[in-house]
Amino acid sequence: MKLTKKSHACIRLEKDGRTLVIDPGNFSEQDAAAGADAVLVTHEHPDHFDGERLRTALEANPGAEIWTLRSVADQLSAAFPGRVHTVGHGDTFSAAGFDVQVHGELHAVIHPDIPRITNVGYLVDGSVFHPGDALTVPGQPVETLLLPVMAPWSKISEVIDYVREVKPRRAIDIHDALLTDLARPIYDRQIGALGGTDHSRLTPGDSAEL
Repeated sequence: MKLTKKSHACIRLEKDGRTLVIDPGNFSEQDAAAGADAVLVTHEHPDHFDGERLRTALEANPGAEIWTLRSVADQLSAAFPGRVHTVGHGDTFSAAGFDVQVHGELHAVIHPDIPRITNVGYLVDGSVFHPGDALTVPGQPVETLLLPVMAPWSKISEVIDYVREVKPRRAIDIHDALLTDLARPIYDRQIGALGGTDHSRLTPGDSAEL
């Protein structure tokens, strides 16, 4: 499986000539979802879900489909009947040849005065876990954890403890568009030293073979 990092929370997975994209939001490249056979969206926040970009991708590829939670599906399903699938915690499905399990239900707490929205994470081929905007522990071994490294709802001690709890073979940074180059070495050093696993980050556009 080939993983390509796109900006912020978006990644592309390729296997057997097919492509799965997760969370092509408005912090990611304009063409982040282009050419995707399947798209997974974790929740409705615009840095994870850009409706216009997804409509463009679906119109360009009549075979492309989307799996997501209801708050996102309701915005797309009328325009693309039969191609937008609603999922929730505990569901399993196949998308573009990838086996996917759904874990989690709620977005992390941003502030007690802000109502929590729904959020799901996706475990792909029993190996790669994208939690969206939550520190969901999938409850089974994970080879590659896509780690939300910096967000308004988290602090670095929580990020480190999350890596320790999931115990992946490797952690690769996502959700990093707001992290400045000045701060990156601090995060790299502390997560790498304290997380207990191999920790790395990819420049948008770079790939890794998993």
